[in-house]
Amino acid sequence: ALQMLNTSVGVRSPYHKQYVFISNGNKIWTLTFSQNLSQKTPLVLLHGFGGGVGLWALNYEDLCENRTVYAFDFLGFGRSSRPQFETDAELAENQFVESIEEWRQKIGFDRMILLGHNLGGFLAAAYSLKYPSRVKHLILVEPWGFPERPSSAEQERPIPVWIKALGAVLSPFNPLAGLRIAGPFGLSLVQRIRPDFKRKYSSMFEDDTVTEYIYHCNVQSPSGETAFKNMTVPYGWAKRPMLQRIAYMHQDIPITVIYGARSCIDGNSGTTIQSLRPNSYVKTVVILGAGHYVYADQPEDFNQKIKEICNSVD
Repeated sequence: ALQMLNTSVGVRSPYHKQYVFISNGNKIWTLTFSQNLSQKTPLVLLHGFGGGVGLWALNYEDLCENRTVYAFDFLGFGRSSRPQFETDAELAENQFVESIEEWRQKIGFDRMILLGHNLGGFLAAAYSLKYPSRVKHLILVEPWGFPERPSSAEQERPIPVWIKALGAVLSPFNPLAGLRIAGPFGLSLVQRIRPDFKRKYSSMFEDDTVTEYIYHCNVQSPSGETAFKNMTVPYGWAKRPMLQRIAYMHQDIPITVIYGARSCIDGNSGTTIQSLRPNSYVKTVVILGAGHYVYADQPEDFNQKIKEICNSVD
């Protein structure tokens, strides 16, 4: 299924797939959708926790209409290398950030529109803090890791669906350990816990391609997942919340925050970012009828909104 979703992501546009080699013998699995319009700023898609390039299958076709689109599997996820990550949250975050920058250098463009979903939103923001000259617009889609862990009074809030969805609540081992323990039954576990994934992609795949893809992305040896665990405190809150740092982001970087109206992720981060960056462009967009996986729940609305943002850049 990994092979299927990565080799036939269901789009008619020409695209190129390759490993991009970075330091320490690591390689990053990359898809490039190029329309040879090199004067347009490229759009780079960063997936969320437990995901990979295959989950953008409903978006590539639209988004690459008039600019190059890149998507890659984070180090430690999907088909990319699974190195040992630092146990310290700041050092692990920096490993992700440096891998993005090394990837950019190898691909060879100067600046990008950077879009991240979930963990990808957190890492896109972390990257933009460290390499502001490389980011023309930052798009945060249902970003993870922005608010601080609430006080114990508020701690009774339900655990985010996306953590439950990917195997188990943060276990003593790793968030996805349940999938590996389940062995061959792991696939039916994904199908039972997340039957909605099959529905989301039903216009493109009639079979279990997507649930198999998610299963195979996450049944391999833990790496990025362990790094993520080291970047969290129970239950899934960030050790180094982005809202504590976002005010230091270069004021010229515009930020758009996109939420699904039906999501259980706290949608107040956009408003908070705006208050922390009073002299910068910050806009919050809510997509009706969408949950946490906005780009798969309402792909047409999502794609249209992203194209509008990209067109505002160039």
